[in-house]
Amino acid sequence: MTEPRRPGRRRPPTPLEALVARIDAAGGDSPSPDTVASGFPSLDRTLGGGFRRQDLIVLGGDVGSGKSALGLGVALRAARLGTPTLLLSGEMSEERLRERALAIEGRVSIDELRQGRLNEASRAAIGGAAVGQRDLPLALAALLEPGFGEIDAALEGLPRRGLVILDYLQLLQPSAATARQDERAAYAIRWLKSLAVRRNVALLVLAQLPGHRRERPDPRPSLDDLGARGAVKQHADIVLALYREEMYRPGHGVEGATELMLLKNRNGPTGFVDLFFHQKWLRFEDLLDRD
Repeated sequence: MTEPRRPGRRRPPTPLEALVARIDAAGGDSPSPDTVASGFPSLDRTLGGGFRRQDLIVLGGDVGSGKSALGLGVALRAARLGTPTLLLSGEMSEERLRERALAIEGRVSIDELRQGRLNEASRAAIGGAAVGQRDLPLALAALLEPGFGEIDAALEGLPRRGLVILDYLQLLQPSAATARQDERAAYAIRWLKSLAVRRNVALLVLAQLPGHRRERPDPRPSLDDLGARGAVKQHADIVLALYREEMYRPGHGVEGATELMLLKNRNGPTGFVDLFFHQKWLRFEDLLDRD
């Protein structure tokens, strides 16, 4: 005699079953549910919809190229699309980050904003930007001592996040004692990749280019310029780099014209997208999809 089935909880789906269900649920033209759009349409199209949760994305750039401004721009755009976003800065306080966010979205000179030299139109633009940012799912915070424990604590104390941005790699101090900067950066990259998987977030980390040489014939950044003993090349899922020709060949490049280079894409093609940098506003815009 067959024993009757006892009522109770349903068996949780296996990883394979969950994956098939997610694929079935996605529309033909819709990105995967684990996709996190950057808010820059040309980049998101190249990436098949955007970043993905559990991915480690590295954005490299020379000093003064605007990588911090682009990181904040991505945070604002992603939050406007409804993605819970956390930006942690090892260089700026929350007040400075908020100041920059207002300049970016209000299209107001950061210098005029800092000095309070605003006309009526600028004040109205800043007021509108402030109202628009009030309810965004965006948290901005300073990393007072950029260590792994502080990062973990910042994520623990906040609701589940879809996108986390760290500014920047070379400031992170691993708990393990390592003597050389490239060893510390390599250790940090491996830890950050594990953090992205463990927290199920898209993790964008900004990075300097210790191997970059401005005087070489083609000063465009390469994967090797990121150093870290090849750890970025090996462990990052996506590697982006900023290149502004005006920085290296004054008078040759169009001022503000920027190549956002896709140097590595584990799940798709490489290439570049064209952005424009309004330096006085600290604002990047997509040249093919202007705001």
